Amino acid sequence: MNPTKLQTFLKKMAAGKAPITFLTGAGISAESGIPTFRGPEGYWTIGSKSYHPQEMATYGMFLQKPLEVWKWYLYRLGICEAAVPNSGHKAIVAMEQLFQDRFTLITQNVDGLHLRAGSSMARTYQIHGNIQYMRCHKACSSVLYPIPKELRGREKESPLTQSDAALLICPTCGSITRPHVLWFDETYDEANFRFYSSMSTAARTAVLVVVGTSGATNLPNRVVHEVFQRGGAVIDINIEENPFSKIAAGSNNGAWIQSTSSRALDDLLDIFQAVHITA
Repeated sequence: MNPTKLQTFLKKMAAGKAPITFLTGAGISAESGIPTFRGPEGYWTIGSKSYHPQEMATYGMFLQKPLEVWKWYLYRLGICEAAVPNSGHKAIVAMEQLFQDRFTLITQNVDGLHLRAGSSMARTYQIHGNIQYMRCHKACSSVLYPIPKELRGREKESPLTQSDAALLICPTCGSITRPHVLWFDETYDEANFRFYSSMSTAARTAVLVVVGTSGATNLPNRVVHEVFQRGGAVIDINIEENPFSKIAAGSNNGAWIQSTSSRALDDLLDIFQAVHITA
C-alpha cells in the first residue's frame, strides 16, 4: 500500500471505534541500548564452558544451576534498568491515551520499559514476563515479588554471597525464587503470560501494529496470523524484511514500514493526533 492510501486508512480507523493492538519486540528496546537477547552479550561462562542464551534461559538449567541462572539474569536486569524509554515507547503511551479502551499493548520485552514510559498495567500484556520481578519456583502462590534493591546493578559474573542468595528465597514457603520470565522450555499460560487474553484480543483486533519483531516465538505468530486470517490490517514496523513484513504487505489495508521503531511510531502518533484534534 502506498503511503497516501495508508494514511487515509489510518485516519479513518482512528476516527472510528475499531480496536487497535500493538505487538512489540526487541527492536523497540534496542533503540534504548538494550542488546538483543540472542546477541553476543547473552553468552555466559561457567567454569571453562560458555553457555548460549538458549541454554541459560531454561527451567532445566535453573534446576541444575539456579544461582548461575540468577547471576545471569541479575546482570541483564542491570542493563535493562540502566536504559531509558525512547520516543517509540512514549508514542505508544500517547496512543493508549488517545484510544483508551480500544487499545491493547502486547509486548515480548521483559525490560519493563513500556511500563516505565507510562503504559498502563491494565492494557499491557507482558507475554514473556518482566525481569524486575521474581516468583516462587514451586508456585506456592501467584505473588510476584520485586527483585530486592540489594541485588540490582550488578557487574557481569559478580558472585552471589550467602546474604544475596537469602534474598532470593520465597517468603511464603522458603523455596528459591525464579525470575518472572518465560523460558525456552516452558509454554505460555494465562496466569503468568496472558495467553488467552492475547488471543482474545487478536480475535477482535481490526488493526495490528507489529513493532521490531520478526516472530521467533509462538504466541506473537499466533496473534499475527489470527488478525490476518480474520481480514484485519497488519502493519509491520521493522528495519529489515521478515516474515511479518510479508504478511503485512498481503493483509487487508496493511503495509510494511521499513523504518526504526521510534521514527515510525512518532509518525503514526502524528496521524492519529491530527484526527483527534480535528474531530
